[in-house]
Formats: sequence, C-alpha cells, structure tokens
Amino acid sequence: IGLAGCEGADQSATARDGAEAVKEAGDKTIAASLDEKGRFLTLAKSAGLDATLAGPGPYTVFVPDDAAFDGLPAGTSEEWATPEARPEVTRTLSYHILPGTVLAADIGKAIDDGDGKATLATMGGGTLTATREGEKIILTDGSGSKSTITRADETLANGVVHRVDRVLMPAAEG
Repeated sequence: IGLAGCEGADQSATARDGAEAVKEAGDKTIAASLDEKGRFLTLAKSAGLDATLAGPGPYTVFVPDDAAFDGLPAGTSEEWATPEARPEVTRTLSYHILPGTVLAADIGKAIDDGDGKATLATMGGGTLTATREGEKIILTDGSGSKSTITRADETLANGVVHRVDRVLMPAAEG
C-alpha cells in the first residue's frame, strides 16, 4: 500500500517503512498540520476535502506553498472562490493526493526502477510523472508543467505531506 500510486515498483520494504513512519507520527492529521489560513487548506475546505485530509487515510499529499497559487493564470484564484467552481477545485486538489503513504525515498526508488521516471496515480484519477534533476524530485503534471518537491516527508497520523513549489494541474477535460 505504501506505493499504491507508483506503477511497477517493489513495494515490500518501502511500504513497511512508510507505515512505520506513520505509526510513529502521533495523532496529528494532515488537515491539522496545514496552515489554517493557507490557500491549500482554504480551498480544501471549500471543496469539502478537509474532512478527507482529517480522516484515517493513509494519504500522500503534495501541498503547494501559498506563492505557488500566484503562478496560476490570472483570475484563477478568484474564480475558484465561487461555489460554481467547486467541481474544478475538487478535481484539482484531489490531483495533489495519492492513496497510501509514499515517502520521497519510495518515489526515488520508483524513478530508479522505472529507468528515470515513475508514474504516480492520483486520487483524482490522473497521473503525475516523477523524475529527478540532480537530487531533486520533479513532478510533471497533466498540463506539462513541472513542480519541485521542496520539503519532503512530513509524516503525520494519516499519511505524509510533501511541499511543492507549483500547483499541479490535471490534464484538460474533454
């Protein structure tokens, strides 16, 4: 289950490591660890995903910093604040969530096992492609944009958070 989002990876040792890390994390959930006034949690609340992130999990969540939202096309943040945008916000934020506990080392091993890239299946039904640039893990989203994991492995009671420097966007529908 530790690498449920990684295709073709050897899951035995890394799944154990991830599960043990979560057990040692205490009872603070992913939702409780996020900045209450941060854009990601604010949007998660508007989409109803805050309850998921407070639930039993385990989940792996790529959380963009607030500055990452400034990189979205003009007007996106304002549009996402409307009730009509809830389906799009839900789709986009669930694209930031993987099932299971996937540590950075798990992603790195999947990249190595995949000859330089790994496909990560998201809760939103899309995929992310993980590669490396030097020691950094890079995620390429459905729109072809790249995001870097800037801080990895914040292990919590119901999974793990990796901080990223861009909002991940699923491929356009249709």
